[in-house]
Amino acid sequence: MAGGVGSRFWPMSRTTFPKQFHDILGVGRTLLQMTYDRFLPICPKENILIVTNERYKDLVLEQLPELTPEQVLCEPFMRNTAPCIAYASFWIADRATDANIIVAPSDHLILKDQEFIENIEVSIRQAQESGNLVTLGIKPTRPDTGYGYIQWADQKDAMDQKVKRVKTFTEKPDLELAKDFLESGDFYWNSGIFVWTLPSIMLAFEHHLTEMYRAFAEGAGLYGTPEENAFIQRIYPACENVSIDYGIMEKAKNVNVVLSDFGWSDLGTWGSLHTHLAHDEHRNGVVGKNVMLYNCTDNIVHVSGDKLAVLHGLNGYIVVQTDNTLLVCRKEDEQKIKNFVNDIKLQKGENWA
Repeated sequence: MAGGVGSRFWPMSRTTFPKQFHDILGVGRTLLQMTYDRFLPICPKENILIVTNERYKDLVLEQLPELTPEQVLCEPFMRNTAPCIAYASFWIADRATDANIIVAPSDHLILKDQEFIENIEVSIRQAQESGNLVTLGIKPTRPDTGYGYIQWADQKDAMDQKVKRVKTFTEKPDLELAKDFLESGDFYWNSGIFVWTLPSIMLAFEHHLTEMYRAFAEGAGLYGTPEENAFIQRIYPACENVSIDYGIMEKAKNVNVVLSDFGWSDLGTWGSLHTHLAHDEHRNGVVGKNVMLYNCTDNIVHVSGDKLAVLHGLNGYIVVQTDNTLLVCRKEDEQKIKNFVNDIKLQKGENWA
């Protein structure tokens, strides 16, 4: 899934060039490319689909030249994750009615690739043998209020000790509740990575998102043909703007979670990036060729290109400079960046957001 904008990563992530297409970590590969690389040991490249907004199709093909244009499914509007997954599922159904499907965001960070592959393999086996919908839960390391949480319970007939039954999904909690979740030990972060068989997810759409199911079902036989685009343009405006979590996962009774720990972050905010950057002796995380710091501690600094940045006396700040924008914001206020972006759209226009 590569259609989001990632507004909390402004000003690097913009509507015209979202964060999944950036080399945010400064490692020579964009987040999209790193996600693609991660799945090659699991899935043949011809079976990889990228679902994105139609404005980003050329960007996807530029960054992933190994894919054909037919492997890039283009959404005409942003409609959250449920329509995105329905689109891909019906596209796959015209080719392989018994497919195993892995759904993954394109902009997440995973540090332990081998552990990730092992957890995906466990998830695939569980999905095949049980017919259940499977999500990957991440062992929490802190009471984070930016993530959703999954409460799990033991499942006696599970084929692996990592496989548990999902009791509840909880959206982003307040700090006190997040602390309770962490202390309880039976709450994991919701990674937004899902595994299921095609028949299982089709049944779930038919039962829980019936109108959406019927809309995409009308296109059976058109997916992958010259008629596909016109059909998608016609039905997408009427699709409910709903996440797969809310639309299906929170309602379904047959959901498993695989307890995982593979160095995951959704990189949803600049603060989450700070955890994964190399730090100097004063806990400053810096990406940029020419950054000079004096009496600075616990900052995130991201300066593009060859620009020179000199910072003095900052403690606990986010400083991000791109070609024509500068953000200076306290780390503790990073959740306000989304509000800043909304104001920018209203006062300065879409081109700046």
